[in-house]
Amino acid sequence: MEQHFLKADYWNTRYQQNQTAWDIGYISTPIKEYINQLTEKNLRILIPGCGNAYEAKYLLEKGFTHITVVDISTTLTEQLNNSLTAEEKQKIHIITDDFFEIEGKYDLMIEQTFFCAIDPSLRHQYVVKTASLLSEKGKLAGLLFNRNFENSPPFGGDENEYRQLFSMHFRMKCLDACYNSIPARAGNELFLIAEKLNTETQ
Repeated sequence: MEQHFLKADYWNTRYQQNQTAWDIGYISTPIKEYINQLTEKNLRILIPGCGNAYEAKYLLEKGFTHITVVDISTTLTEQLNNSLTAEEKQKIHIITDDFFEIEGKYDLMIEQTFFCAIDPSLRHQYVVKTASLLSEKGKLAGLLFNRNFENSPPFGGDENEYRQLFSMHFRMKCLDACYNSIPARAGNELFLIAEKLNTETQ
């Protein structure tokens, strides 16, 4: 049975009532520094559960031109669309949909508070879907919580769980404790870089 927090109405209400405690108001330091070291500006980049899309806007500032953001909340995507200039809309493609229903091919997917928002029963499906959306040797990069929560979402986890979960479809290039988390999340985050395995054997 689908949980209420997996539905668009739930997230629309959260945004309409400004109940967005996960939104820190800017791009998180670990993801910002990861983007800073990317040199290929033509990468096809996907950001699921994009929220206010601070990552996408920072990518624009850094000269990236093929950015796709996805969110299930129509309230959010309408606000985002209205906040972009005509020039920015040529470089950011906004999709209002369930992540598990979208199609396409991307070179990089950025993970920022989306994985922790879906029910843990969907995590294997998340990994399979992500692999299907990435190009050959495409990468998933971003943040995962290294702790559990009494009230969810967000849903937490730990390094061992994540390594087991991703290993069937990805080669883990990095899954380390963040040294540059924002103060409120210090000691509670892992930075993930995972490269898609050869699909011919899957």
